[in-house]
Amino acid sequence: MHSAMAARNKVSVALLLLLCAGACVALARPSEFSIVGYSEEDLASHDKLMELFEKFVAKYRKAYSSFEEKLRRFEVFKDNLKHIDDENKRVTSYWLGLNEFADLTHDEFKAAYLGLAPARNDDDEDRSSAFRYEDVDMAGVPREVDWRKKGAVTEVKNQGQCGSCWAFSTVAAVEGINAIVTGNLTALSEQELIDCDTDGNNGCNGGLMDYAFSYIAANGGLHTEDSYPYLMEEGTCRRSPQGDDDEAAAVTISGYEDVPRNNEQALLKALAHQPVSVAIEASGRNFQFYSGGVFDGPCDTRLDHGVTAVGYGTAMRGHDYIIVKNSWGAQWGEKGYIRMRRGTGKHDGLCGLYKMASYPTKTA
Repeated sequence: MHSAMAARNKVSVALLLLLCAGACVALARPSEFSIVGYSEEDLASHDKLMELFEKFVAKYRKAYSSFEEKLRRFEVFKDNLKHIDDENKRVTSYWLGLNEFADLTHDEFKAAYLGLAPARNDDDEDRSSAFRYEDVDMAGVPREVDWRKKGAVTEVKNQGQCGSCWAFSTVAAVEGINAIVTGNLTALSEQELIDCDTDGNNGCNGGLMDYAFSYIAANGGLHTEDSYPYLMEEGTCRRSPQGDDDEAAAVTISGYEDVPRNNEQALLKALAHQPVSVAIEASGRNFQFYSGGVFDGPCDTRLDHGVTAVGYGTAMRGHDYIIVKNSWGAQWGEKGYIRMRRGTGKHDGLCGLYKMASYPTKTA
């Protein structure tokens, strides 16, 4: 009985401290997070940690169902912060930082923010054999490419807690080739793919980019984001099966091709000509909290996330990288992007980057 009362008192005191910390933050002058979201001073005491947590809650507009839940999230936050700080003392080419995922356990994060589904066949049966850039001479490939600077990449988007990464990867690649061919950069609808592309893809429960390219080519194109906006959940398909929609599809493609597997040069050849959909393993804890620099792991090659390669280059330290557009919002990573190390000597690339790459084709 006495121990139960003591435990309740301990929780009450902790909750009171959290409330007090929140009040202090509200009264203090606003201050920006550092590049990693915390300072060594923040780690010095329990009170400083609670104050940092309240800043985090305010910055990302977090709301919890109860004080007990808030206390639990504070404990998760502390554990994540310890991991971030420990890793920042160890890694040298990149750094981790606090972001909106800092109050999630690693399992919660993996369950909510990925979404690449396994292929129907685990071999090359479903992959196209054509590769139009096969005969491109590597000597003529630029040393660096950034399709953002060439006007072929829309703003970073946010899939939210819906396993729709495959749709965002697909759309970014289609937006890219359309801009290159037509000169018009148009934001397209991921929601249409989530709602309507059900042949192999499964909405917020995962999908594959190749299946989505096939859907777009077979169904007369894709609508704009404005005409078919993102809901962060599955909805009813608003596209007429007869193709007589009130508003015609804005962008069409001819088809798609796969980049030869486990071939860095082939990926660079394709990237020199257009953005490319790629699959990676993004479930690692360091990937979750990546904040900047050239990421070099640790990660495995069990593909679980669809993203879009939009260029490549070399950092000042001499590290070669691929520029990858993610779909976790502009506050993650380098304004929504990550630079992933290339030239690692790994057959299938860092995090499996070379295992499943493909791009849409467009003739006019």
